[in-house]
Amino acid sequence: MPEPSRTAGTAEPPRDCPLCPRLVAYRAENRAAHPEWFNGPAPSFGDPQARLLVMGLAPGRQGANRTGRPFTGDFAGVLLYDTLIRLGFAAGDYQARPDDGVTLHDCMITNAVRCAPPGNKPTPLEEATCRPFLQARLEQLPNLKVIVTLGDVARRNVLKALGLPASHGAPGHGSEAIAGRYHLINSYHCSRLNTNTGRLTPQMFEAIFRRARTLLDG
Repeated sequence: MPEPSRTAGTAEPPRDCPLCPRLVAYRAENRAAHPEWFNGPAPSFGDPQARLLVMGLAPGRQGANRTGRPFTGDFAGVLLYDTLIRLGFAAGDYQARPDDGVTLHDCMITNAVRCAPPGNKPTPLEEATCRPFLQARLEQLPNLKVIVTLGDVARRNVLKALGLPASHGAPGHGSEAIAGRYHLINSYHCSRLNTNTGRLTPQMFEAIFRRARTLLDG
């Protein structure tokens, strides 16, 4: 587990965070193979006064691990950013680059685990080790009201960060729960696999963020 003195109150891990040996080794492999990539803990992106937080599980190897911006550079970002733009939570023209000029409004995007894991699957220990950063991120969003979690593992990580059991609320797409002062909405992850198989359609995904907009502005 991380040492409290090194992580307490810190919402963004250092560029060469040493806390998870397996993720550090994977980072080193990626740096050796692709030194031009970001290859580090992907920082949160968005509005520090946001009322909406979008929570993924971990950066993709060729997504945020490559570009340094959450959900940027792989397929999942296309659906996410296009949806946020349509609902007024983002502005600009998403081009899968961190310099494409996209800005977030009343919204922030982050991940429960900040470093890319092998096979896109962090271990439970890695999730727990990174959790102080998630807790600090939540604490440092003073206006936060709604959290959209992309997948049940991300949802469980948020619940644990809030001191609630992972069983709090129901799993599945469209499930909702009150967690402390936050309203949680869960979505299937906007991955290529889920969209190609029809498990998640653009309409289903947009409905999640329309619900978030209703909760915030209704």
